[in-house]
Amino acid sequence: MPEDSALLTDIRLRRLHRAFRPVYTVDGDGRDLALVSGRENVGQAILIRLLTPRGELAALAHPEYGSRLHELVGRANTDTVRDLAKLYVLESLQAEPRVAEIVEVTVTPVAGQRDRFDILIRVRPVGDAAVVAVGPFTLELGA
Repeated sequence: MPEDSALLTDIRLRRLHRAFRPVYTVDGDGRDLALVSGRENVGQAILIRLLTPRGELAALAHPEYGSRLHELVGRANTDTVRDLAKLYVLESLQAEPRVAEIVEVTVTPVAGQRDRFDILIRVRPVGDAAVVAVGPFTLELGA
């Protein structure tokens, strides 16, 4: 088992539903918070970073935290927009201190859905030889 102290531990989030915008709740048994650590924490940290608009945490001294994916909402699902989505994901992953290597970022249109595409991310966490997959998750453009 690799040393995953560099991957940290955090509060586990649980997705309640996907309609329109994902809604998350803190996972636990009602008395204590559930924790997530190691590879699972890396995946959760990546999703939170991608869901947070860049600049949202500027008042907390983290102006570069987040992603620019929200800027694509309302745009047409074109090759250019999918390339921008990949670029914005790569920018965010490069800023994540728990990611040692970006193995793959794939952005593909969803068949039969004009305003959606899927994003699949594969990264190698710091201090770990295994690859962590995040997704695929769907970005809805609403165009």
